[in-house]
Amino acid sequence: MSTTRCKVFANLYKDSVTLMQLGARLRERDGVAQASCLMATPANLAQLQDADLTIETQASPSDLLVVVRGDADACDAAIDAAEAMLQSRGGAGDGDAAAFAAPLTSIALGIEADPGADLALISVPGDYAAAEAMKALALGLHVMLFSDNVSIDEERAIKTAARAKGLLVMGPDCGTAIVNGVPLGFANVVRRGDIGLVAASGTGLQEVTCRIHNLGGGVSQAIGTGGRDLKEEIGGITMLQGLAALAEDPGTRVIVLISKPPAAAIARRIEDAAAAAGKPVVIHFLGASPERTRTGGSSAGSLREAPDLAVALAGAAAGSGSAATPSGAAVAALRERSAAMTATQTAVRGLFTGGTFCYEAQLAFLARRLACSSNAPAKGAATFDEKSRLHGHVFLDLGDDDYTRGRPHPMIDPSLRDATVRTHAADPQTAAILFDVVLGFGAHENPARGLAQALAESQRAARQEGRTLALIGHVCGTDGDPQDKAAQVRALEAAGAVIVGSNVEAAQLAADLAVEIAARGAAR
Repeated sequence: MSTTRCKVFANLYKDSVTLMQLGARLRERDGVAQASCLMATPANLAQLQDADLTIETQASPSDLLVVVRGDADACDAAIDAAEAMLQSRGGAGDGDAAAFAAPLTSIALGIEADPGADLALISVPGDYAAAEAMKALALGLHVMLFSDNVSIDEERAIKTAARAKGLLVMGPDCGTAIVNGVPLGFANVVRRGDIGLVAASGTGLQEVTCRIHNLGGGVSQAIGTGGRDLKEEIGGITMLQGLAALAEDPGTRVIVLISKPPAAAIARRIEDAAAAAGKPVVIHFLGASPERTRTGGSSAGSLREAPDLAVALAGAAAGSGSAATPSGAAVAALRERSAAMTATQTAVRGLFTGGTFCYEAQLAFLARRLACSSNAPAKGAATFDEKSRLHGHVFLDLGDDDYTRGRPHPMIDPSLRDATVRTHAADPQTAAILFDVVLGFGAHENPARGLAQALAESQRAARQEGRTLALIGHVCGTDGDPQDKAAQVRALEAAGAVIVGSNVEAAQLAADLAVEIAARGAAR
């Protein structure tokens, strides 16, 4: 019989990434069906219902809460394991008999302990994030605001205050940055170099920095802005500041700017600033018309083309990334599977952990005049509603708030995506599964393991029903990432997937397949 156990750790704070990773580790334990580790704010407690973890507790917002559902003995063991992990000092490098030190409980105390610090990384519940950011700015610190659920009015106020002080705010909801060679959030291991980036897209920034590395180039700085920075209400404050800083940085020779389509007036402001930068600037606004970005910089048509242009402008030697085009054997394998598909198999299902990858895949389909829907639709795509009948080409951003309430982002815990693969693969309409795997710091230690199993089992089940599936994916990462990119690719290929070098190539392969299937259906 399933039971729910919980434990309150009074006045204990851990950042959200740490808590999401802990929850993911607990869910991997035998006998545990669901687990959540969070600060006991009213909003977080409400989200427990969405995760089927309803409890009664007297916890306060400053308390840390661990909730586990499953077999009784397994839940008890998981609670004990969580307590041990929370009390651990972090393993290697701590020394053998380090004296106890009280945790620092404010940014001011952190500055007192390390007066040379100049950046605060803030990862607290959104209700408190704006106030903490303002405290950091008052102390003269730049801010990376990992927290989400910060209102747009608060974001404008924080960024306006920072600009007045000559400080930079990355975020809110900024998941990736590389500052002076130090990866922050979900960043990848890339070599230092002379290409600087400013991006209003976390996975977009990861895709471009990884490809720069894989092509033999290097990154000077990678500045995240948060996804709303180029909205009219914000005015591109952080992107303009980042662009100006990179223009003055002697270690940066080429600048890359990345964003989903900004407000027209903001786009023009960014382009004008790029024209005045005095350095080559590559601009990629996903889905924008080429004419929009011709002024003030080189226009890139995709997240693959942007780093290619930047590396060429920087004069770096091409590396392994230059051989990203799918092999003839891979294309032939997809065509063979396509020919074996049944008449019912007409749809591509894109199941993404990266929101920008989901967006870019939709653009690839829309460019081929293929109708599609999404829970995070690009311009021209329909809005997908989980309650509506599943039909046609569907692209899901599984990192969207609708899927992450009460549970970690799928880059940290990919089990939701693995389950979603099985669900869509079982649909008789599904011809192809399109997917991404994102590596780097903070991401799951072995995301391909569960995904490869789900893909292989789904293919076997489909064949038992007389169907076959095309499995098409892309791994965003580098050879230096802790997950071992080559091993991740091998595991997915062993499961029958075709893995290519960029997200847009995977999407274009899937679009080619969709066109071929449609033509075959029309000829019947």
